[in-house]
Amino acid sequence: MTMTKAFPWAIAEHRLGNGLRVTVSRDPRVPVAAVNLWYNVGSRHDPAAGHGFAHVFEHLMFEGSAQVGKGQHSAMLSAVGGAEINATTTMDRTNYFQTVPTTALDLALWLEADRMGGLRISQEVFDNQRVVVGNERMQHYEDQPFGLWMELGLATVFPDGHPYRRSSMGSPDQLAHAELSLLDSFRQAYYVPDNAVLTVVGDVIPEDVFARAEKYFAGIPACGRQRPRDVAVEDWPMPGRTVRTAIDAKASADRIFVLHRIPPAYTADHDALTVLATVLGRGRGSRFYRSFMTENNLAQTEEKTAFAWDLAYGSSLFATGMTVRRGSSYQELLAAQESLLDELAIEPVSEHELRRAKAILEAGWLRSLTSFGARADLLARHATQLGEPAAIHDRPTRLSAVSAADLCRAASRYLRPENRSVLILRPTSGA
Repeated sequence: MTMTKAFPWAIAEHRLGNGLRVTVSRDPRVPVAAVNLWYNVGSRHDPAAGHGFAHVFEHLMFEGSAQVGKGQHSAMLSAVGGAEINATTTMDRTNYFQTVPTTALDLALWLEADRMGGLRISQEVFDNQRVVVGNERMQHYEDQPFGLWMELGLATVFPDGHPYRRSSMGSPDQLAHAELSLLDSFRQAYYVPDNAVLTVVGDVIPEDVFARAEKYFAGIPACGRQRPRDVAVEDWPMPGRTVRTAIDAKASADRIFVLHRIPPAYTADHDALTVLATVLGRGRGSRFYRSFMTENNLAQTEEKTAFAWDLAYGSSLFATGMTVRRGSSYQELLAAQESLLDELAIEPVSEHELRRAKAILEAGWLRSLTSFGARADLLARHATQLGEPAAIHDRPTRLSAVSAADLCRAASRYLRPENRSVLILRPTSGA
């Protein structure tokens, strides 16, 4: 990877008196602006009796605020040509985003400020949205083949009490019994300017955006009290290699997930494992594809079978997932996969494999910069999780510096059997 300009656009920063951080990157080629608001709150912050609070808030923020009616946030932006109006929640953060014509920037900022400072949460709205979240869980988790693998897998890797043990989707049972007062306390702690980063990318002048941010957001008070302390995310010891088998009534074939606990994102070892995941499981030239889909016919054809998760505040995950080909057995595929993983600690990957993986990652990086919205999201990620948006410049350099020896060392340290958990999902209880 030989990128000379990892992020060739200027980055300007400003902090309001209430703690809101504002990041602006100008690109005047198209008269639009991407507005992205990251809140440093995800399912890792869900209270013990409120698994799903971060996710349900993603929905509540569209249900009306001090001066905006239910559903009007999206409607008002769409009426002026806005697009990509949405929000997402992960274990680490929640973000809200929209892309608007530059002439509608004031509207987008005013709407975000109105729901930050004046969100309306009634019992009726809360009741409706927890039903919506329950339906979303049903659609994306329970009604999909292998849809529950993440929840089952997390429970095999992280012990009780770990903030990453629970997925961002949430628990319908806990939401059904949650009190509105507890939800409001959650809002007061996390949906505040000193826990947020506002990023604007597009045909804008940074000083002008800063002035508008002051106009719309400066009157919103900071948290004013200490937020609940995060549950400690130091590593708990792994219990050694474990295997769990579960029945998946929606599946038509066996699927194997092999999980390892690895360092958090933005660390040198995580960078090495990101490259290694690409060597193993990205595209038809990957080791897994060649070994298990082309040469030995053990697994069904899949383009991506290995992942290094970007969890940023504690142990992350290195995960592989493959579906057993008809006529093969999950025992055979699992044994072959574990043997290949164990070999990585002994024999370095080839120079060709290393160059291929870096080329794939570089192409992905370049694609992520083509959209104003994606660019704003990347800046917000670096500002929130690394403390400054300019850290974005280091990402390609870090990956470019990874060597074959780094991959071998990381595999030896983190992909070893005693740091391994296996989840097998089967369509029936048969052997």
